[in-house]
This record gives sequence, structure tokens and C-alpha cells, in this order.
Amino acid sequence: MLVEDMMRTTIHTLHAKDSIEQAVELMESKRIRHIPIVDANKALIGIVSDRDIRDSKHSILQQQPSEDILSTPLEHIMKRDVYTAHPLDFVEDIASMLSEQQISAAPVTLGNKLVGMITGRDLLDTLVRLTGADQPSTQLEIKVSDLSGKLAEASGIFHKHGVNITSVLVYPHKETADKVLTFRIQTMDPRPAIHELQEKGYELISPSVPGFEQ
Repeated sequence: MLVEDMMRTTIHTLHAKDSIEQAVELMESKRIRHIPIVDANKALIGIVSDRDIRDSKHSILQQQPSEDILSTPLEHIMKRDVYTAHPLDFVEDIASMLSEQQISAAPVTLGNKLVGMITGRDLLDTLVRLTGADQPSTQLEIKVSDLSGKLAEASGIFHKHGVNITSVLVYPHKETADKVLTFRIQTMDPRPAIHELQEKGYELISPSVPGFEQ
């Protein structure tokens, strides 16, 4: 999935000369935690988060009278080195960037022009959609050897029994060099497929259907 498929295109922005008070009011009224700062041409020049505002009270602004803090221009607290995404970036790459940089949002730019925003909440919502967790389904986790063709082989068993696969995840087993295949399937009765998987030597790690422990 690409960033353009999930980014927010309704963006609330401010300018560098706008005040902290305006940022606070915007965050509260729109229930947001990040505000991109743009210039007169809508080009991205910075970003302000709720954390920046909290930290500002204990930084250079603490030397000012408290009533003056809210009137301070955002240019004094905004982050100028902004991690951004491109509309054609892969979602998983941006998720990795947010994790590595320990940030929870990234403006989406095209030629330095702000075109969207992507947040950690957006990524969580997308994860739910991609895994099919928002749809009625049964989840099965299968341990397989890390060999070519195992995913296709297991998927073929579901196909043989007319079982629809809504999503597949592959991740390393935590204790061995094997892989874990996590299938979400849609079927009234998964038992025939489960039985054949077991007969062919697949280790069922966590069936979500009672009575199918191996």
C-alpha cells in the first residue's frame, strides 16, 4: 500500500509568525497533535507538536512572564528538520521511519508542497485493514521451515477446500530458524483444511477455533 492511499488530505496548518496560543487552540478544536508550518506558498518549513509546546514552557520561554508565553511565535519552537513522506512511498517504509526516529507523524510532501499527513494512528488503522482484523474471520498460525514454496503449498490446501484467504503475514519464529505463517480465512467450517494441514505435517501454533490444538 502506498502513502497516498491512506494519508489525510485535510490538513490544518499554521505559519511561523502565528502564536503558540493559536497552535493550542487549533490542536484542541481539531483534536490533533501535530501542526505543519508552511510559508505563503504552502511550502513546508517546519512542524509543531503538542510535545514541542509542553517543552517550550521549560526552555527558552521560561525566562518570559507566563502571560507572554502563549503569544510567542511558533518559529521559536517549531522543528525545522522535518522527516517527511512522499505520496508514492510504501506505507511500511514510513512506519519504519517513524519507529526509528521515534516520531508519531510525518507530513507528506510533493516538491516541498504539503499534500497530506500520516500519523501513527493512521498506520494502526491501516494495519487492521491489511490484516483483515476488522472483518469476520478465523486466524490460524502455522509453523513452517524457511524454505521456498511453503507459503504457496499451505495456501494451496486452503484453495483445495474452497477456503477464502483474506490476509497472510509471515514473520520469524521467536525460538527457531523457522517461519510463522499467519492466515486469516473466511469459511463456515475450517476443519477439513486444518485436518489436511496437520496430516501434511504442519504445526498449528495458535488455532482460534476451540478443539484444534495439535
